[in-house]
Amino acid sequence: MEKLTFSVNQTLKLGKKIAGNLSGGEIILLSGSLGAGKTVLAKGIAGGLGIDKNDVVSPTFVLLRVYQGRHLLQHFDLYRIKSADDIFILGYQEYLYSDAVTLIEWPQRLKFLLPKEFLKIKLSIKAKNQRHLKFTAKGPRYKKLLERIHEDIRD
Repeated sequence: MEKLTFSVNQTLKLGKKIAGNLSGGEIILLSGSLGAGKTVLAKGIAGGLGIDKNDVVSPTFVLLRVYQGRHLLQHFDLYRIKSADDIFILGYQEYLYSDAVTLIEWPQRLKFLLPKEFLKIKLSIKAKNQRHLKFTAKGPRYKKLLERIHEDIRD
């Protein structure tokens, strides 16, 4: 599935719609270049979970921020990770397999630690305020989730 947004507000609203389909325990990978809108989408998802989007900031310098909303939200940013071993030491897998919604920016840094099932959203810049989002689901749970999201954003 693919989607275009034409403003920060549209990206935030899309994040809220995604959040409306989450039941807890989901792993969502956010990939894309610097400035592609990963944190903006994370803010929208947080807003949809009842978390003040203004509280959500990129966790680049601390690797992980946790927020309480309708579901616990774990927001990883692995930009500064040099190797997958760096994150393995932190007990990262304990976070992944919990009842929390887990967002991971820069998931390619995980390499062999990448979970087997997830929803991946790749963001890319098309123009100044235009973003292209490509959704990929891996695993039956995430294929069903993507179908629900697709139905929700089609309207």
